[in-house]
Amino acid sequence: MRFVLHFDSISISISISISLLFYSTMPTIAGPSSSPHKHIVAARSENTGVPEVNTPRKRKLRSDSAAEVASTAIVTESSFATPMKWKSPRRCAVSSPKTLKKEDSKGKLDSPVMSAVKDRFDCLDVKSKWNPREDDQMKAVKEALHVSKAPSTVVCREDEQRRVLEFVKGCMEQKKAGSLYICGCPGTGKSLSMEKIRQQAEDWAQQEGLPCLETVSVNCTSLTKTTDIFSKILGESETGKKVNGPSSPLQQLQVLFSQKQQSSSTKMMLIIADEMDYLITRDRGVLHELFMLTTLPFSRCILIGVANAIDLADRFLPKLKSLNCKPLVVTFRAYSMEQILRILQERLVELPYVAFQSKALELCARKVSAASGDMRKALSVCRSALEILETEVKGSTEQEPQSPVTEDQVVKMDHMVAALSKTFKSPVVDTIQSLPQHQQIIVCSAAKAFRGSKKDRSIAELNKLYTEICKSSMITPAGITEFTNMCTVLNDQGILKLSNARDDKLKRVSLRVDEADITFALKEIRFFRNCLL
Repeated sequence: MRFVLHFDSISISISISISLLFYSTMPTIAGPSSSPHKHIVAARSENTGVPEVNTPRKRKLRSDSAAEVASTAIVTESSFATPMKWKSPRRCAVSSPKTLKKEDSKGKLDSPVMSAVKDRFDCLDVKSKWNPREDDQMKAVKEALHVSKAPSTVVCREDEQRRVLEFVKGCMEQKKAGSLYICGCPGTGKSLSMEKIRQQAEDWAQQEGLPCLETVSVNCTSLTKTTDIFSKILGESETGKKVNGPSSPLQQLQVLFSQKQQSSSTKMMLIIADEMDYLITRDRGVLHELFMLTTLPFSRCILIGVANAIDLADRFLPKLKSLNCKPLVVTFRAYSMEQILRILQERLVELPYVAFQSKALELCARKVSAASGDMRKALSVCRSALEILETEVKGSTEQEPQSPVTEDQVVKMDHMVAALSKTFKSPVVDTIQSLPQHQQIIVCSAAKAFRGSKKDRSIAELNKLYTEICKSSMITPAGITEFTNMCTVLNDQGILKLSNARDDKLKRVSLRVDEADITFALKEIRFFRNCLL
């Protein structure tokens, strides 16, 4: 009997050992709060009937909890169970069935934002199909950069155009004559803006139900005589041909604008006198008579004069004010680097391909804005760079006719540098850069003295400006005799022009070279760069 009981106790202990081994090897299915140790204790208490002893629990550390959660996550991702992963509301919204996704070439799904960006770049891929060997493409780019090509919109001159257009609208609404003077350096968009303003004024008059404008555009440089401008105005005027009286066109216009018109729907006359500098140098009396047409009692003239002389209003303002015909002045400043770059991009963006590297356009805009700010010069430089690329491509084609067109065959930095040197670095630039310091100061003084419409000065006046520049930089100026001799040397080199006079101080000095060449030649030296500001 004792033997049997002993055998039974052995079997119980064996069963307990087997159960312990089973529970220790069994994977955990419970949550993260349960522990395998509890199952072992419970099994032992059930089989032995011994009550469970409550021992003090060991405090869990944060690292133990993290490790326990990690082990639980590993177990749950095993082959026993594959629960759904938790997603944030934002991710769930993106992956909802209502949101369409696209698959890329690798079979992966793209988000809607990335798909839109890729679609945008797919549309821009057409821009990369540029072949400089194609004559049609090369011709299209050259035409887009030509000065005679009028863009659809005139950018970077919105404020100036708004002021001029408001002036014209006010005159049309009040049926009152007026005069306006537009000044600015060459290539600043004056003439192009006036053409757009004329179209906008005609469209506005049609919308408002006002009589249409009679527009008379005159380029003063095309006149044989300065007085021909009155014949031009009278010839293009619809009512001027009916006036009988004196034979002089000026007198006919004066009679026309001194009488009250019978018709209430009399049209206003917009007179655009471009290149008005010609009238200043030839006959100033004609200029006064032209502005006085706006002061006549029944005048219908809206006179807009366009010229490169910035100081015309200052020099003639007292006279025009005394004649009661003081004009409103609108100044077109030289284009900045950002404006030149934007205008170039506006012209090229309409093409279905990219022919210029962006850095090359930035270099062109920076150099031209530093030299003169002339937009026509920037267009000329870009066309020259395009021709350099064309010559380079033709040379490579002759050597290797079957060579494919690479993507980098666009106008790059080296092409633009060569075009800038070709445009600005003329023999005059080389001559100015090789001059002695004092002669360079004289040339710099002449460039400042002859800005605007002042075309010549006496040697005494130029010497005064030269002396001021020298003293401002602590440089000892040359005497009047040596100064005159240096001016004679510059005259022989074709930079200055000296007139004959008995007294050297009374000789008139004028500049033979362009101010842009002087600026380009001396801009690398800080002293001259500050002098030319």
